[in-house]
Amino acid sequence: MIRQDESSPGVRNVLLTNVLSYTGPGALEALVSSGCSVACHDPAFVDEEARQRFQHKWPTTHPLRVAVADGVADEAIDQLGELDAVVFNDVYPLTVRPVEDVDLMDLRATFEAVAVFPFRLAQCVIPRMKSRHRGSLVFVTSARERRPEAGYSVPTMVRAATTAFAKTLAKELAQFQVQVNVVAPNYLASELYYPRARFVDDPSGRAMIAALVPFGRLGTPDEVGELIAFFASGRSPFVTGQVVDFAGGWP
Repeated sequence: MIRQDESSPGVRNVLLTNVLSYTGPGALEALVSSGCSVACHDPAFVDEEARQRFQHKWPTTHPLRVAVADGVADEAIDQLGELDAVVFNDVYPLTVRPVEDVDLMDLRATFEAVAVFPFRLAQCVIPRMKSRHRGSLVFVTSARERRPEAGYSVPTMVRAATTAFAKTLAKELAQFQVQVNVVAPNYLASELYYPRARFVDDPSGRAMIAALVPFGRLGTPDEVGELIAFFASGRSPFVTGQVVDFAGGWP
């Protein structure tokens, strides 16, 4: 049994993936505001100019040069020291078409981005968390599996796989006092999935969202960011293996 003083969160070192997309911007804002030191992964940062622009905008963060899962954890630890939390904010553009028209290359690319990448990154970070008997893993997947829709077979299937992996991992790591939880958005305002021009600025887009979402609007980046930051905070480590929909009352 760990003592209370050993489990106190204090200043948290957090690794956040795909910081420029999906829940990344909101999560970053919430984590920085709460005093976390954040190592930021994004494929865009292989371009040094893009990395420097981000660093100028977020001077207290640590944008990483490495994009592949095998090197991300090592670079983050070099920058921050031991990681207290990892936010797996994995992304890939939606494919909307009937099953028989799905290009298997697209299926494989989606699986690689939102299932294989977080699986491999988890393999890289969990041994050190297990040895320390502390840590928080937050997987951002999707609530889409709660009400599957025609044409969305690829993202629904692959996101569900990552959710299942996280739930399994929670069972595996509980004995080591490492918590694993899932934030499952749908109808979150993001340029990748629900771009502002179509779903916020366009009255017809707003009306469509209002008809589907009981809250009557898209969720905002800051709202999902606060939820992610809570799970990453370690303030309630007994909560593990949970899937929390961020969907405004949908479905």
